Amino acid sequence: MKGSHLFLCLFSMSCWLNLMPTAGNRIFHFGHCRVSMSMTEIRLGFTAIKANIQARDPVRTVSILSHPHSLHKFKSSDRCCIAHHLFNFYVDKVFKHCKTEDSYINRKISSIANSFLSMKRKLRQCHEQNKCMCGEESTEKFKQILANYDGLNVTSAAMKSLGELDILLDWMEKSQ
Repeated sequence: MKGSHLFLCLFSMSCWLNLMPTAGNRIFHFGHCRVSMSMTEIRLGFTAIKANIQARDPVRTVSILSHPHSLHKFKSSDRCCIAHHLFNFYVDKVFKHCKTEDSYINRKISSIANSFLSMKRKLRQCHEQNKCMCGEESTEKFKQILANYDGLNVTSAAMKSLGELDILLDWMEKSQ
């Protein structure tokens, strides 16, 4: 009987620890959806490669994410939708085309991509549970981001989007 109490206690503790964000993680609120993410890890990885990635950007006159007010003034309910779209966008379009000849840069990109893939999965769950409704404003702004991206060749657009990652990270932190 004592063994079953010990097992129950250890099992409960294990479940409780799995629900807690790990060290360095922050919980982000996107409308009704809450997800944890290691912003510090992503920022450090991005900071390490930012200058290199931005130096590869041949088109300085166009922006993917900062077209006038692309990520500004969203209703709370639309934040989940645009975040869901943006994480899908980065995982499905951007990271696939960000390969360099430098293995260090590629490892950093891969690490950031893995963090984004995790966020994509968490946001997909919110979307599937109807916690992530898409209003007209978020749909239109995401269409503008896609149009900005599609206006460039794939590699240039991907590198530019990666070079603008700090815009997305700043938006996430400010929307808290």
